[in-house]
Amino acid sequence: MANRVPRETNIMTDFDIIVVGGGHAGIEAASAAARMGCRVALITMNLNKIGLMSCNPAIGGLAKGQLVKEIDALGGEMGKIIDESGIHFKMLNKSKGPAVWSPRAQADRQLYAVVAKNRLENISNLALIRGSVNGIIVNSKKVSGVTLEDSGPIYSKSVILTTGTFLNGLIHIGLKSIKSGRAGDKTATGITESLVDQGFKAGRLKTGTPPRLDKNTIDFAVLEEQLPDNPPTPFSFSTESIENKPIPCYIGHTNNKTHEILQEGFQQSPMFTGRIKSIGPRYCPSIEDKINRFSDRERHQLFLEPEGYENREIYLNGFSTSLPEDIQVRAIKTIPGLAKAEIVRLGYAVEYDFFPPYQLFYSLETKKIIGLFFAGQINGTSGYEEAAAQGLISGINAAAKINKLKGFRLKRSEAYIGVLIDDLINKSTLEPYRMFTSRAEFRLFLRQDNADIRLFEHAKKYGLLLKEDIRRVNEKKQAVNSLNKHVKVNNISARKFNEIYDEISSKIEQPQRLDAIIKRPEVNLAELLKVTQNDDYPLDAIKEVEYNIKYEGYLKRNLELINKFKENENRIISKHINYKAINALSLEARDKLNQIQPESLGQASRISGVSPADISVLMIYLEREKYNSNVPRET
Repeated sequence: MANRVPRETNIMTDFDIIVVGGGHAGIEAASAAARMGCRVALITMNLNKIGLMSCNPAIGGLAKGQLVKEIDALGGEMGKIIDESGIHFKMLNKSKGPAVWSPRAQADRQLYAVVAKNRLENISNLALIRGSVNGIIVNSKKVSGVTLEDSGPIYSKSVILTTGTFLNGLIHIGLKSIKSGRAGDKTATGITESLVDQGFKAGRLKTGTPPRLDKNTIDFAVLEEQLPDNPPTPFSFSTESIENKPIPCYIGHTNNKTHEILQEGFQQSPMFTGRIKSIGPRYCPSIEDKINRFSDRERHQLFLEPEGYENREIYLNGFSTSLPEDIQVRAIKTIPGLAKAEIVRLGYAVEYDFFPPYQLFYSLETKKIIGLFFAGQINGTSGYEEAAAQGLISGINAAAKINKLKGFRLKRSEAYIGVLIDDLINKSTLEPYRMFTSRAEFRLFLRQDNADIRLFEHAKKYGLLLKEDIRRVNEKKQAVNSLNKHVKVNNISARKFNEIYDEISSKIEQPQRLDAIIKRPEVNLAELLKVTQNDDYPLDAIKEVEYNIKYEGYLKRNLELINKFKENENRIISKHINYKAINALSLEARDKLNQIQPESLGQASRISGVSPADISVLMIYLEREKYNSNVPRET
């Protein structure tokens, strides 16, 4: 029943933390808590599907790549797993500034799951248990374990729910509906009902997946080939190089004939007939939604992405659908290169329960039940990366609570993970939340390549890093400090500079200090160091120093905004304010403030429905309360 249970552990009664679900959130939650010394049980329906990529076999992407790098900087697993199982690595947004560069990689889907399970099996204090959880055990508003469908209760001090799309999951293909969390797996029942009985508010969301095609039936010659980066950039800071053989992806397009056939299926579409009542992801719409909303578009781009070296399936990215089988088959055959394509697995939509995240603290612990944490799609997010980030934070905080440590929170100014959780709690999205670089107002500081330095002190404080990781980051920090000093006191001669940049930069007449000359956009610090025989600095340190100098003006302005942000974050709000009694606030603001109970004025200002005018009222109220509290009372 269990795998690698520590010898001293009683499987049924003696866990510190139970993690429910073996997806990306569950992996990070369980591994982080175990690394912090807690006895952890990860319970999942199928041990061989831990880390299974239910949808796109890819990790990273715009802003999502930054999340993965931050997870890795905090000792997480996702970056290491994709580096070992990746087959196509690409750095996105290279035509723009480094602040928005984002790594992405296709994975060998089967290998990713194997690597994920192997990594968990080799973590001390972590037991993997096969089972289906159907309820939460609560005593006096404090969680004390879970109940299994077949074998009764398992007790713990804390529970982390990472249930993905399994809570009362319902799959739709045309007018056919199947109770399932994903194709081939049964749904999870009982948990939602157990939580609603405890006073939680629940809702329904939708996501979808495209059909998978047999690669042996595709004519790749008529498709546009997409080659990976050479050399590839690893996700994990601890990975020295990627050794896996790279393979290409391909680009195709729909056409008017494709759209005509898809429209024939609208009368049998669960989305258009009202069978699906929940809201799907705005930024990843189904193909039928695309052609309905953008009827003037003659074609839509598709990405054909291999699911592995030995796997014959091709993921048809951009063609997510819940239309009937015959429509999917006919429509796909109209796409150039896919005339003979055979569908291995049909596309489908899945509806599932979630819990609006205003019901959480920043630690991701629930407000209603002590010791109960939510992470991943149960909080209304979409994507492996968003789920993994939440799993990591919930695991750290569950372990910190047991170890009597201060809770862990990342601010918006510190990390994309901070932006993610802040948005979830304060905006309480009504549709699946997806991370974008545009959501991070301080993204100039939150680059994917400096996450290790940014988050190092947090990771070290909570014991999340190996000794080798600590040594590596310290060496990088020392190299950055040394190089910063070097460029401020060393020059390059006019002769040497003019020889290198004769054709692309204006000449100089006198020696120039290195930190001054590299402000020119066409000048590269690594090249200058080679010319001046000081090229023994590591490349990651060179990039860090160069970026900070080239973008110095922008960074200074961003830093001013961060300092102002911190001022508002430090203006703490009492937990005992009755917002409904502040009549000058709008009705919506009173309801939202009372519901979320913000910790600071900064948080209050980011709550959806709270206007600048409401913040002004709140500031006056807080100042008045502060004044009144300082006035001596009559005796």
